[in-house]
Amino acid sequence: MKKSSMVLLAFFATLAVAMLIGFQVRAKGQQQKEPIGYEDTPMLPGGKWHVHDGMRPHPPIVTPGTFSSQQTPGQPPADAIVLFNGKDLSKWKSVKGGPAEWKVQDGYFQVAPGTGDIRTIQKFGPIQLHLEWSEPNPPHGESQGRGNSGVFLQGQYEIQVLDSYHNITYADGQAGAVYGQHPPLVNACRPPGEWQTYDIAFTPAIWQGGEVHLPAYVTVFQNGVLVQNHTEIWGSTGHRIFPHYKPDVGSTGPLELQDHHNPVRYRNIWIREIKPVS
Repeated sequence: MKKSSMVLLAFFATLAVAMLIGFQVRAKGQQQKEPIGYEDTPMLPGGKWHVHDGMRPHPPIVTPGTFSSQQTPGQPPADAIVLFNGKDLSKWKSVKGGPAEWKVQDGYFQVAPGTGDIRTIQKFGPIQLHLEWSEPNPPHGESQGRGNSGVFLQGQYEIQVLDSYHNITYADGQAGAVYGQHPPLVNACRPPGEWQTYDIAFTPAIWQGGEVHLPAYVTVFQNGVLVQNHTEIWGSTGHRIFPHYKPDVGSTGPLELQDHHNPVRYRNIWIREIKPVS
C-alpha cells in the first residue's frame, strides 16, 4: 500500500472515532439532562408541594397589555374583561334601573349630572382593576365640590375620585382615599384635564356564620404611585358615617361609578378576576 493511501486511511479512521465519541457524549448528555424540580426538598405549608416541586402546575401564560399615553389608551392584558370599549356602555346600567345614561364620545364617557350612579351588569369577587379618569378643565369649585366622583368596589367601598391638584379637603376624602377611612399615602394627582390612572387590587370580605371572618383589603396605585398598601377596609363607606359592614352581601358585587354632579370623564376600564394559585 502506498504511503499516501495509508495516511488517508488513518485520517478517515481518526475522523470516524471522533464522530463516534462525539455521538456518545451527546447521547450521555441527553440521558443526564438536568431534572425539572425536586422531590427530596422540604414540603411547603399545606403538604401538597415540595420546595421547587417539578410536578407543580405552571401558571397560565397571559399576554400583557400596553401602557396608555395622554392621547391614546393602552391595550388590556389578554385575559382582561373589558368594561368600556370606547364606544358604548352596554356592560353598565343605571342604579335607578334601565340603561346607563352617561355621555359617550371620543373614546371616553362622562358623568351626566343628575342621572345617577352607574354599575356593571356583571358582578366580581377578587379583582385587579384598571381605569383612567380625567377632571374638568378649567376646574370649578373647591374641596369636595371640585371634580368629585368615586369608584365603588363591590358596590360599597369607595376609592375617592377628586381633583386634589392644589385643592385642599379633608384627608380621608381626597383622591386615592378609601373614603372616610384611610387617606392616601401621598397626593399623586395630575393637573385637571390630564388622564390619570387607578390600578387596584381588591379582595372582598370573607363571611362565616353571618359575621366577617376576614375583612376586605385594597391596594391602589394612582398614576403608578402606591397610595394604598394592602389597606384593611373597615366597612361600607359613606359621608359622615362610622364605617360598618352591611349584612352579608356575598362574595361578589358590581363595580360602581358615582354621579356626584361633576362631569368627570372615564376611559380604558378593564378587570382581571384574581383566581387562586395551585
